[in-house]
Amino acid sequence: MHALRIGAAGVTALALAAMAGSMLYYPAEAWHAALRGVAIWWDILFPALMPFFVIAELFLGFGVVHFFGTLFDPLMRPIFRVPGIGGFVMAMGFASGYPVGARLTAQLREEGLVGRDEGERLVAFTTSSDPIFLIGAVSVGFFHDPGLAVVLAAAHYGSCVLTGLIMRFHGGETAGPAAKTAPRTDRFIVVRALRAMHLARLKDGRPLGVMLKEAIESSLRLIFVIGGLVVFMSVALEMLTLTGVLNGLYQIVDAVLRLCGVPTELSRAVVNGLFEVTLGAKSAAESGPHLPLAAKAAVAAFILSWGGLSVHAQIVSLLNRTDLRYAPFVFARFIHALLASAAVPLLWEPFRPLREAADAVVPAVSMADGPARWLPWMIVSSAAVFASSLALLPVLYALYALVRRAST
Repeated sequence: MHALRIGAAGVTALALAAMAGSMLYYPAEAWHAALRGVAIWWDILFPALMPFFVIAELFLGFGVVHFFGTLFDPLMRPIFRVPGIGGFVMAMGFASGYPVGARLTAQLREEGLVGRDEGERLVAFTTSSDPIFLIGAVSVGFFHDPGLAVVLAAAHYGSCVLTGLIMRFHGGETAGPAAKTAPRTDRFIVVRALRAMHLARLKDGRPLGVMLKEAIESSLRLIFVIGGLVVFMSVALEMLTLTGVLNGLYQIVDAVLRLCGVPTELSRAVVNGLFEVTLGAKSAAESGPHLPLAAKAAVAAFILSWGGLSVHAQIVSLLNRTDLRYAPFVFARFIHALLASAAVPLLWEPFRPLREAADAVVPAVSMADGPARWLPWMIVSSAAVFASSLALLPVLYALYALVRRAST
C-alpha cells in the first residue's frame, strides 16, 4: 500500500511536470486558456454563486435550515432516506447550482445533522446546474434557443430526482446524532418547525453583523477556490488537446457515440464536457448546423449533469473537510448524466408545444448581457426552481404512498 501511494505520487508529479513543460512550449495558448477560465469565473460563476453562498450561511445561522428540516422530515426520510433538512438542501442546490448542495451537505455533516451515508446520498442528487446557467448561458447564450430550456430543465432536474431515488439504496441506516433536534410535544408540525428554528438561532447566538461578515468571508474563500480550479482545468484541457494526449480519449468517445446513434462530430464536446461544463456545453452548441438539435441537446444534458472534473474538484475540496466519500458521488454523477441524456429524446416531441411557447415567453437574455439584464431573471428563475422543488416533495410522497399501498 505504501509503495502504491509512492507510485501514485510519482505519476502525479510527472504529470504536473509535463503540464508545466507544455505551458512553457505553448505560452500564448496557456495564457488565452487561463483568460477563458477567468472569464467563465468572473462573468458566470462569481455573480451566480456568491449571493447563494452568503444566503445559505445566513439561513444556517438563523435556523431556517432547521425549520425546513423539521417540516419536511416526514417526506424526505421515506422517499430519499435522508433527514428532512435535505429538502432545503435539494431546493437550494437546484436553485443555485453546483457546488451549493455539496457545501450545505458538508456543513450539515460537520454539525452532526446528517450521518455519513445520509450525506453521501444527499450530495449525490443535490448537485445540479443552476437555472440561470441552464437557461441564460446554455439555451439562450450558446444554442440561441430559449425553448430548449424547457427540455433541458425537465431532463436535468427530473433525472436529478430519479438519481436520488436510486441512491436511496446506498449505505445503511446511519443517522447524524443531531438529526432529530425538534421536540415532538407540539401537535402541529409547523409549530415544531418554528420551535426548531428558534432553538437553532439561540444556539448560534451571533449578532446579524457578525453573521453577515463571517458569511461573506467564508463565501469569498470558497468562490476563489472555485475560480482557481476553473482556470487550472481550462489550461489543463488546452494543454492536453495541443499535445495530442486526448486523441485516444476522442477515439473511445467516438466509438461510444457511434454505438448510441449519436453523431461522432459531438465527441469533442463530450471530451471538453468531461473536464469543464461550460466549455463542453459551448462546444455542443457549436458542433455544426447540420447536426440534429435533439442530439446536441442530449449531449448538453449529459455534460450539465456530469458537471465536469472542474466541478468534481470543487466537490472534493468540500467533502475533504468531512468523512464523506467521493466514490458514491461520481457514481451518481454518471447515472445522472446517462438519465438526463436519455430523457432528452424521450421528451423532445411531447414537449414541442412547450418549447414553442417558451420561445415567445422567455426573454432573450444571457450572462454576456451584463448584470442589469440577467440579474432580475436569475432571481426569478432561481426562486421558481426553489419553490417548485419544495412543491414536488408532497407529490413524490403521494406517489410513494400509492406504491406502498399497492405493494401491500
